[in-house]
Amino acid sequence: MPSSTGLLRAGSSAADQLTVRRHNLSVVLSQLRDHGPRSRARLAEETGLNKATVSSLVSDLAERGLVREGGIERATVGRPGQSIQLDGDRVVAVGAEVNVGYVAVLALDLRGRVVVERRIALDTAHLPPARVLGELAGLLGSVVELLAASGVRPVGLTVALPGLVETETGVLRSAPNLRWTDVAVAAHVRALLDDPPYPVLVGNEANLAALAEIDAGGPGRSADLILLTGSVGVGGGIVAGGQLLRGTRGFAGEVGHLRVRGDGPVCGCGRTGCWEAAVGLDALLTAAAPRDDPVHDPSRDVEQRLAEIARRAAAGDARVLAAIDEIDRWLAVGAGILVNVFNPERLVLGGYFAALQPWIAGSLREELQHHVFAGATGSTRIEFSTLGFSGAVRGGAAQALDRIFSDPTLVGHTGEHLPVAQEAMT
Repeated sequence: MPSSTGLLRAGSSAADQLTVRRHNLSVVLSQLRDHGPRSRARLAEETGLNKATVSSLVSDLAERGLVREGGIERATVGRPGQSIQLDGDRVVAVGAEVNVGYVAVLALDLRGRVVVERRIALDTAHLPPARVLGELAGLLGSVVELLAASGVRPVGLTVALPGLVETETGVLRSAPNLRWTDVAVAAHVRALLDDPPYPVLVGNEANLAALAEIDAGGPGRSADLILLTGSVGVGGGIVAGGQLLRGTRGFAGEVGHLRVRGDGPVCGCGRTGCWEAAVGLDALLTAAAPRDDPVHDPSRDVEQRLAEIARRAAAGDARVLAAIDEIDRWLAVGAGILVNVFNPERLVLGGYFAALQPWIAGSLREELQHHVFAGATGSTRIEFSTLGFSGAVRGGAAQALDRIFSDPTLVGHTGEHLPVAQEAMT
């Protein structure tokens, strides 16, 4: 059965031969990603390409380090054939993140497996952008060196950022919690990495985390969801029909600045009553512990601080449990607004919200009933992400990988530099 990706053939009035080959390389590579190892004969049958074309495409992909031969595929009819599989050993994509309290880097291989992951605690909100990006570049450099020592080459980098991001220009327009305005992140990182031979892109951290949730579900998993990131800020990645809602300039999803309570605390954006000021990580920590408590220490990793909050909650600490109850109450208010507007199939809670699952899962579902107009919350399911604070970096790496599956010729043949067009770097 032909792949749903569709085929272009030589002689088509819509494409020249180079476009045809590029497209068909994508068809074969995507088929292997979505359905696993296949023989050349089976690839030909499933894509509708002839066997000679498939053999040529497989050879090309192998020379680019994207596929390799695997075991013998036992056919139900005819002779067994050598299977072809994605080559996860030589090509990776990298995701990086700057967020309040840390910078992080993660590399995924072509099969979607985590090759390396690093995160360091950093008081990013009280450091100038140049210092923070320098720390991120240093972390990236150490990861790239580690990969190079194993013969692995990056094919792309996406930097996740919390705020209004112009993906076309690579500029972070506004990130109140970082206190950054109009920072050309992509250009700075590219310069700090000495102009690497692969594209450096930027994206909103919530959008990228939403893409990571879809990617983690695998082929056939529902792609209709809202992902809520839980950090100092609260972002939303909104996916409908498999398409990420970006908005006119890519600024959609800033749900943390919904005004949910007129008497609420002042938000990092300067306004009063924003949702993230009521349910962000700072709101939890402020209510749960005095300012001199170690859970407020920005030099400690965020997951260590949350583990301590969870330990106290499990031990019955009244102050911590009251803080969690307050977060739960306001979380339901904002979530109810989103469910009423978008009616997603899934509402996925990530970041620190996922760490609170044992204490908020049941009560949030019950509380949400009071805020959603449609009965049974419009059939929206509440889920908790298993990606923790890795969602955005994983989504960034996955986005870089998607470019390769869409156009495998972006990866040069082994020993060549990546033939990345200038427009791909924006």
